[in-house]
Amino acid sequence: MSHEHTSHQAWYLRLSLAAAGLILLAAAHSADARPKIRQAFFTVYPTAVGTRLDNLPSISGHCGVCHYKFTGGGTRNPYGQAVEDTLAYFPNTDAGKESAIAAITPLDSDLDGVTQDLEILDHAVLYSNTPTFPGLTATNVGLVTDVNVNDILAYLTPTTGGDTTPPVVTVTAPNGGEMWTGGTAHAITWLATDDVAVTNVDVFYRDDAGEPWTIIGKGVPNSGSMNWYVHNTPTTSSKVRVVASDAYGNTGADSSDVVFTIVQTPGGIAPTTLRDFIQPGTQPHGGGTFTASTTCSECHGGYASSVEPAFNWKGSMMAQAMRDPLFMACLAIAEQDAPSSGDLCLRCHTAFGWMAGRSQPTSGAEITSTSDRDGVACDLCHRMVDPINDAGVDPVEDLSVLALLTPSHTPTNYAGGQYVVDPDPRKRGPFTDATALHPILASAFHRTSQFCGTCHDVSNPVFDRVAGADYALGPLDEPPTSMDSQDIMPLERTFSEYMNSAFPSGVYAPEFAGNKADGIVSTCQDCHMRDVSGKGCNDPAAVVRPDLPLHDMTGGNAWLPSIVASLYPSETDAAALAAGAARAVETLRKAATMDLTYAAEGDSFRAIVTVTNRTGHKL
Repeated sequence: MSHEHTSHQAWYLRLSLAAAGLILLAAAHSADARPKIRQAFFTVYPTAVGTRLDNLPSISGHCGVCHYKFTGGGTRNPYGQAVEDTLAYFPNTDAGKESAIAAITPLDSDLDGVTQDLEILDHAVLYSNTPTFPGLTATNVGLVTDVNVNDILAYLTPTTGGDTTPPVVTVTAPNGGEMWTGGTAHAITWLATDDVAVTNVDVFYRDDAGEPWTIIGKGVPNSGSMNWYVHNTPTTSSKVRVVASDAYGNTGADSSDVVFTIVQTPGGIAPTTLRDFIQPGTQPHGGGTFTASTTCSECHGGYASSVEPAFNWKGSMMAQAMRDPLFMACLAIAEQDAPSSGDLCLRCHTAFGWMAGRSQPTSGAEITSTSDRDGVACDLCHRMVDPINDAGVDPVEDLSVLALLTPSHTPTNYAGGQYVVDPDPRKRGPFTDATALHPILASAFHRTSQFCGTCHDVSNPVFDRVAGADYALGPLDEPPTSMDSQDIMPLERTFSEYMNSAFPSGVYAPEFAGNKADGIVSTCQDCHMRDVSGKGCNDPAAVVRPDLPLHDMTGGNAWLPSIVASLYPSETDAAALAAGAARAVETLRKAATMDLTYAAEGDSFRAIVTVTNRTGHKL
């Protein structure tokens, strides 16, 4: 004990000298520079760069040292609050931020019995698991979001010994003999204990002993119960499995002792099940955690509404994909006619909700959060990976993402919402010279029409092509034999229509081309995200580009934006929606030309009207 106490004093002395030097050094910095607190932290603690305080497997360049929300913003943890409180005593400059961080080093903000200096600076010398998070403990880690909590559980509080005892788990329901109907809600219950503490629980089910376990609950609190809307996969051989983890990564698990029955969801003109709509791509709980659009807007909005990404996206129907009342009506009818078909629709219309497992029940009843209703939001498009890797063109990091997919979940074409999402929140975009505070990758895929085709070639996989334009009901209660748009029944064919038009080779259409000097358009983005002049973020040093993609994704819907604004006034931007409606009117005016000629027919004239579609798809 005395040796540890002496060591602590030595550490504090060294840290105090280092902090004093940093304060003097910071005083020489330019008062005009205003770096983020994150940058100031790593200036004060350069040895923390590259540690888990800087990067984690599920999120690089995170903000979890100060914030419960690892993508930044929102409530600060105790360490972040201490930094915030101390900033009031220093100038709002580089020097002030760094001095505030250095000034609180001797504190123990999270009250875990170890001062901040030791949690941050000790690298497995006095303790076995340092550096640890100076604002997190086992008692408040439940407030953490936007990170795979398993990445941080072993690094909350410094420890001098390792725990090797796994949790003990007992599944209590369903434990055998139950009959649960697909789509109905039932409680999965368990008991999970540990010699220290169970930190989180993952829940799985499978429909046969020979099938892999399907995750249905990830990072669930150890409350002993989880509500499950039973997947409509009828079977007499189902089991559930509960896996509990402790802070040291030890896991314990238990499964149902005896199989239970899942009864098929009743009704429907076509008696479909969830198996009929299972598609390749990233599966629920496989996409990591997602950044809310409000967080993205902090940097990508509020500075130039005519060109900035945030304002224009808010006015798009992409942002309102899960607020569209016509879509919701169609979803209700689809579920009525073909049970579980809603899973196919929700996959694109609420990607965050779908990947978080909230597409069960497939009626969309569990889609209740603003982020889920944001539909096609920033973090879906900017985390998408080309599912058909183009070696030497796509980022090399994409290969590790695709390797996570099973063969049956690997897409072979761009259609049907078969998106693949990077579980690491690295943002992908089209520019090779972009800089940001978050990790970024240049992606050629984001410049292609195939990117858009992912959700804009939609099929009913239950009906197979027989010949020509004839389709017939295929085998039910099993995955589709093909997800190729040419093999299954078309619902929307915007991408296929475009691919069979003149546009892929380039069309002179300056009315759509934005800043393109030659007036040639060839991709979806050329028309629907036309080039404008401006900055992609509110950083004063950001590059002003002549080819900034306008994030309006304008189509032809000029009526619905006002309806959405009236239905969801607290979570939509009425001005952005009105601007989006106005752009839709302008787009429609340019979408076709009309020629009118007359031909004499005796004592009267015959009017000849020719309407020419100027788009690359049906109008």
